[in-house]
Amino acid sequence: MTTLVFGHKSPDTDSTGSPIIWAWYLSEVKGTAAEPVLLGEPNTEAAFMLARWNLDKPRIVAGVEAGTPVVIVDTNNPAELPEGINDTDIQAIIDHHKLVGGLETKGPIDIRIEPLACTATIMRKMIGDDLAKAPEGVKGAMLSCILSDTLEFRSPTTTDEDRAVAEALAADLGIDIPGYAAEMFAAKSDVSAFSEAELLRMDSKTYEVGGKTFRVSVLETTSPGTVLSRKDALVAAMPTVAEEDGADQVLLFVVDILREESTLLVPNDLVKQVAEKSFATVVGDADSVVLPGVVSRKKQIIPNLAL
Repeated sequence: MTTLVFGHKSPDTDSTGSPIIWAWYLSEVKGTAAEPVLLGEPNTEAAFMLARWNLDKPRIVAGVEAGTPVVIVDTNNPAELPEGINDTDIQAIIDHHKLVGGLETKGPIDIRIEPLACTATIMRKMIGDDLAKAPEGVKGAMLSCILSDTLEFRSPTTTDEDRAVAEALAADLGIDIPGYAAEMFAAKSDVSAFSEAELLRMDSKTYEVGGKTFRVSVLETTSPGTVLSRKDALVAAMPTVAEEDGADQVLLFVVDILREESTLLVPNDLVKQVAEKSFATVVGDADSVVLPGVVSRKKQIIPNLAL
């Protein structure tokens, strides 16, 4: 039976590229039939990566049948995975996020979780010398994942390992990192085709804080004004998105990649309380607040959320 390799729902570049990388490795190096799949439509940056490196878009699946062998990458959170994930045959987990708990396996499995900025960096270490066999597209996906997750090394999650792997891949591929990263971020910033609800769900994860469930959404862009010009419509869509997704509130952080800061929309007193308790700021009567230096959901937003 073919092993399915997938990341989290609302797939970003890492959750699109890493399944492609690992499915190639399993199929072509390890001799295990594997297929990369997605749990939703890839975002604009991930779509750019696929086109740039002539990679086929993985099949999108709504669920996974019980007993199917799977490898989970770029997450270990059941809330970000298909319903019934514990009924599948989980073979391995490769991730760079904190351990959440809740996954159950049918037997001992391989788990690799490291405090690196990107799942693809971990995969590079695991693949080792066999990466020399990889086609250009697989290497391009690996480079794209790392540049995306590190915001071209601007994110505080960036490690020396992430940078070294990215620079080696870029040299091998003949890629100028600043130029290529600029193309990626421009693609990520083009959100004109998306509705407000789609923007709120584009890069979003659910967390519980102080008895409340928050959908924490991040939009990374080199053109924050484009997103913030839709502020009123985004705020109006938040209650519907929260209700449909089983959350109490949506928290939207618009990350300015170049200025290295976030703007948090503040639609009500609950979000105002979260902003002031979490980030030592004063909101007052404003409908948004700028958070200097805050660019990483994993390292700077989620750990600090408080009520």
